[in-house]
Amino acid sequence: MLNKKWDQTFRQRITPYYDELKWLYCELYQNDMQAFDYFCGMLYEFYTERSQELKDWDAAREVVKDWFAGNEMLGMLMYTNCFAGTLGGVRKHLTYLQECGVNYVHLMPLLESPAGKSDGGYAVADFRKVQPELGTMEDLAGLARDCHGLGMSVCLDFVMNHTSEDHEWARRARAGEKEYQDRYFFFDNWDIPNEYEKTVPQVFPQTAPGNFSWCPEAGKIVMTSFYPYQWDLNYHNPTVFNDMTANMLYLCNQGVDIIRLDAVPYIWKTLGTTCRNLPEVHSLVRIMRIAAEIVCPGTLLLGEVVMEPSKVVPYFGSVDKPECHMLYNVTTMASTWHTVATKDVRLMKHQLGTVFALPKQYVFLNYLRCHDDIGWGLDYEYLQQFGIEEAPHKKFLNDYLSGVIYGCDGRGELYNDDPRLQDARLCGTTASLCGIEAAEYEKNPEKLDQAIHLDIMLHAFLFTQSGIPVLYSGDEIGQLNDYTYHDDDYKRDDSRYLHRGDLDWKSVARRKKAGTREQRIFSEIQKLALLRSKHRVFDSYADTWIVETWNDHVLGIGRYYRGEKLIALFNFNDQDETAWINEEEEYRDLLTGGLCEAKAVGVPAHDFVWLVTTF
Repeated sequence: MLNKKWDQTFRQRITPYYDELKWLYCELYQNDMQAFDYFCGMLYEFYTERSQELKDWDAAREVVKDWFAGNEMLGMLMYTNCFAGTLGGVRKHLTYLQECGVNYVHLMPLLESPAGKSDGGYAVADFRKVQPELGTMEDLAGLARDCHGLGMSVCLDFVMNHTSEDHEWARRARAGEKEYQDRYFFFDNWDIPNEYEKTVPQVFPQTAPGNFSWCPEAGKIVMTSFYPYQWDLNYHNPTVFNDMTANMLYLCNQGVDIIRLDAVPYIWKTLGTTCRNLPEVHSLVRIMRIAAEIVCPGTLLLGEVVMEPSKVVPYFGSVDKPECHMLYNVTTMASTWHTVATKDVRLMKHQLGTVFALPKQYVFLNYLRCHDDIGWGLDYEYLQQFGIEEAPHKKFLNDYLSGVIYGCDGRGELYNDDPRLQDARLCGTTASLCGIEAAEYEKNPEKLDQAIHLDIMLHAFLFTQSGIPVLYSGDEIGQLNDYTYHDDDYKRDDSRYLHRGDLDWKSVARRKKAGTREQRIFSEIQKLALLRSKHRVFDSYADTWIVETWNDHVLGIGRYYRGEKLIALFNFNDQDETAWINEEEEYRDLLTGGLCEAKAVGVPAHDFVWLVTTF
């Protein structure tokens, strides 16, 4: 029942959702009306605490609800300490981000986490406190204000599946307080955990095998799907959901515009299942979407669902009952590196055909690299028709991109290599995987030229996809692998730190020196971003299709939107190729401005062509 003390605006916002909210909540929590009433009261509390500045920001975005779906958005993903040391340092470098064309700043986890047991910030000890060496919550709010003043949005990870073992709830659980043990999954013996293990896959079978850990202080077993110091939260307990939603809204009220729901498929556990993608997960995400629409309607939810499309797409929800605003296009990312290694675009055509068939309102975040490893979650059923088997193919991809195969110039490293499962993943910066590191080491100008062309071509492909392209900090200057992690006691066992090195600001300065690797890559990415923002054909609502090139080395993509048509061609081979297309209209090369025909188009090795025409 609506509270008469709620003000008019809040009542107007909650009324259309109230019945659905109550139904979903009571279905999950066995008609616990006391918990539900608390939840609604909590929403009102955060609504009233939201600053007028942020409420004005919400109002502006409500006028254009799909403000994030156009062709102007460009994101950058960064660790605060790696990019600029502190949040204050990030504020000082906002002009650099503007120069890059970035208007979406994704800050990797920065909430308080214990040293040595943080998993890169994904083991949160306090959801309302910034890691002290990075700054304060006031610094985060100040950065958000500065970003908003420049038309930039701020994204922050919300680690919702688990807490650090140092979180207050975990400390009190270890001390024996049942109320707090009930916020996790505690067991007196191994009987039930062993039953879970029969059906639940392991996340890190080599570095953190199993899904449970012994807690000696409590004398019990606790569920730890990721690492032993990350305790899974029990969302069967409404108090957990209420308090975690409150933590999310607290961050929103600091000015965070996009909440990245970390590991969201894992948050509901049921014995006898895989504990992945269960129906209750979607109910929880839908409630969180409603909570954001009521309290902070300018906020977006980004779901981290690193799985195949059939499992990813449901997290968008439906048109009538949406869940996440945006999801990662992880399969296209993995397929991109497969295509680099095989020089064969057939899998990519198949993958993109699936994406192109989805409703236009589905907005994906597209990327070449991120903070994480590259997992080879490819469509092996499709690849089998070409005689490709999963385990040997994964080995080939890893060998090719790590330079194990003679003549291959990628410089990646394996992650979570388990010879028994043959399921190793790959780490490395975009530049090092493209061969730039090897070419510079060998002082081979011809090889360097080819590697830089590949790097730029991949970014052009990234910018051609519908959705929001996101750069990983350092990729804009072709930053190389950082091998110093091998000498760090906290990092040496996690090869993902290979591509998590500090941004080299001396290298950034070389972006202005003609002929340097930094200048060549930076200027081209800058140019691509500008062209993308100026041409409506790159809008997410554009019609998209595969252009048949009759050449398995050349990928063709067509786009059309409001009288503008684009033909984009990408040569993944290390030799010049011809795209055997036969388009009728007269086209203009977007990069050179010259007029040309779109017939039997030559595309140099590791290069691309953007051809546009208007009607």
